[in-house]
Amino acid sequence: MTNAQWFIFVGGLLLFMGVTFTVLKRLPVTSAIIYLAVGLIMGPTVLDLFHFNPLKESALLEVLTEVAVLISLFSAGVKMPVPFGFARWRAPVLLATVSMAVSVGMITLFAHYLLGLPLGAGILLGAILAPTDPVLATDVQSRHPGDRDQLRFTLTSEAGMNDGTAFPFVMLGMGLLGLHEIGDFGLRWAVVDVLWATLGGIAIGVAVGVALAYLGWRLRGEHHRHELLDDFLGLGLIGLVYGLSVQVHAWGFLAVFFAAVALRQTELKLANTPKPSPDSRSALEIRHIDSTNPDPDVSPTVSQGALIFKEHLERLSELLLVLLLGGTLYPDSWSWQAVGLALFLFMAVRPLSVFIGLLGTRTSWRMHGMTGWFGVRGIGSLYYLMYAIQHGLPEPMALELVHLTLIVVTLSIVMHGTSVKPLMSRFWRRNKRRSMPA
Repeated sequence: MTNAQWFIFVGGLLLFMGVTFTVLKRLPVTSAIIYLAVGLIMGPTVLDLFHFNPLKESALLEVLTEVAVLISLFSAGVKMPVPFGFARWRAPVLLATVSMAVSVGMITLFAHYLLGLPLGAGILLGAILAPTDPVLATDVQSRHPGDRDQLRFTLTSEAGMNDGTAFPFVMLGMGLLGLHEIGDFGLRWAVVDVLWATLGGIAIGVAVGVALAYLGWRLRGEHHRHELLDDFLGLGLIGLVYGLSVQVHAWGFLAVFFAAVALRQTELKLANTPKPSPDSRSALEIRHIDSTNPDPDVSPTVSQGALIFKEHLERLSELLLVLLLGGTLYPDSWSWQAVGLALFLFMAVRPLSVFIGLLGTRTSWRMHGMTGWFGVRGIGSLYYLMYAIQHGLPEPMALELVHLTLIVVTLSIVMHGTSVKPLMSRFWRRNKRRSMPA
């Protein structure tokens, strides 16, 4: 396809999605399935009008997926409910740590013993496929900052954290393949890649998020009364936090998510502090605005003002990347090994890892079941794969991991995308009936 044809194609698709938005929302499938179907039709599977080679374009795809995940992590972070409570965050923290480790272990065993991959490649594949995705899981994530649904909160915060907690396993797998220094007996990996990179990323994110919240609050105060470009501040926060974290070898994905959480939490805490300004709003009014879908022109906080813009960027990145995903697949891409791995991941790894991770919590069995099913794999997995390729993964091994990962992500879009709306609707109806007085 020529450049002009690409402009016509993408422009027409955007117009179609924009005009039919209300109709598409009523369909029992997600928008990602529509993008995937268009990519499959236009790509080598059907019409062969374009083909995207992820191995040759790994540098470009790494940047695209990296940016998409960062934007999605910021959006997820500012939707977290206020105030922060350790009791409520216990379940997602366990999912992002214990369940993550169990998932990587089970995938590693499958890849090593059934697919014949070396141990290092098996761990790397486990780290690529274990984290749930914050980009493609929009329909199971918190809708807005005032969303109090526990299932949505758990899935959103898990996706926000496990994109960072998967990175140590990526580095471990690369280390066993000779692509990263892990030290004697893995000591350097444990100290630098696990302990420092995790705690450092969280600390950087929280510090910068809190600082920006105080800065925005003071500049909007009585003495300054500045108008702020919240979109720029949100993007600036992402760039600064991520850049600082990478510079000091901390996990930037964790840093961006916790920066957004800290920004949101601090801004709402400051909203309870009286601001002696003639046109200032009361804390009660601000809380009311935050608990609904606010007007785009009303931006009492940086996080709220930047959120709408970030969600639009998130939709555009989803369209582009899923479209390219469809353009990578040939009819013979569907091997039994890849399909078997995907089914093993969805039917065994995810439910069992969730069960183990939530042992000892008061999570209901229905929450166990829903959380165990909705482990969407997507753009984050593609990023980790491209990251490994860009850091020297041998081409034969890279080709095999590309093949396995693309099929898993594609099947996740199809299976989770067709089940999310019916299952979530049924879940909410049952919850509503149980909460009604007898």
